[in-house]
Amino acid sequence: MRADAHLVEAARLGDRDAILRLLTVCQPDLKRFARRTCSTTQDAEDAVQVALWQLYRKIGALRTAATLATWLFRIVERECFRLFRRGSHAESLDELADAELQAAAPRIPQDLQLDLARAIERLSPPYREVLILRDVHELTTAEVAAQLGLSIEAVKSRLHRARARVREALLGSGYWLKDGAPPPATSGDRNVL
Repeated sequence: MRADAHLVEAARLGDRDAILRLLTVCQPDLKRFARRTCSTTQDAEDAVQVALWQLYRKIGALRTAATLATWLFRIVERECFRLFRRGSHAESLDELADAELQAAAPRIPQDLQLDLARAIERLSPPYREVLILRDVHELTTAEVAAQLGLSIEAVKSRLHRARARVREALLGSGYWLKDGAPPPATSGDRNVL
């Protein structure tokens, strides 16, 4: 975070102009962090607003300037997780398939995208959260562990089980044979070149 110690100290002591400058200085870094941490753009914006509001209201309680970034990033992280758990960003199955999956892999057939979205949707919440954060939002295992308050081993275990369950669901729907090869194309397939 680019806030210098003098600005933070002045804000901490109640200088209103310093507080307003500090809000302006911190906002870009918080937005970048929130975009990587939150599950939707709206959640990221909400989390940044919560962090800035907390900064405005409680800057005087900050003990040292060195802890400002950690404090603010932790507020954003907790707010992103709270919004994720609350489901404020709940997307319909079609939105999930169209937005997230097409952006991640635009060459995947629509029916496979829908089956994949359904398989993910059927996972229990602990497995679904880990899978979405790790594989859709591409957070590292350590970031997922920090965001969910789990150990790295727990994240790895849940991710392994979630992927296995999604794989089983897709195998059950006939997309892949057991050796990993796609099923042979039939003459009725329109997407065959």
